[in-house]
Amino acid sequence: MSARIHATASPSRQRPRVLIVESKAELGTIWQRHLQRQMMDVACARTQSEAIAHLAQNEVDIIILDLVLEKGAALAVSDYANYRHPEARVIFVTNTTFFSDGSIFAHSSNARAFLPSSTPPEDLAAMVEHYGAHLH
Repeated sequence: MSARIHATASPSRQRPRVLIVESKAELGTIWQRHLQRQMMDVACARTQSEAIAHLAQNEVDIIILDLVLEKGAALAVSDYANYRHPEARVIFVTNTTFFSDGSIFAHSSNARAFLPSSTPPEDLAAMVEHYGAHLH
């Protein structure tokens, strides 16, 4: 009796499409470069307007969103993303204690995580990978 081995092609893995919305250009760039090294498609926006414009024209899977934007409101970006891309998942980051009680999850139905802005890029990448797992 001979054994037959059937090789099945693994489904192609979609690269997560990530939008970083961060007012501090240096921090956004650090995160962007780290995520790109992890083979993710990454775009950056600095303001609410830039983020909304990107979301209007592009598909997005994961949004890394600073809760306190210098120009605009993070919750407006989250709400628009929820309307335009209901499957997109939002990872909120902040350097404040605002919403530290976890109430952000009551205000944003697409929120999946709430992290300090000081989170190491490799940990943030792990979170993106985790919440992008539905793409596989």
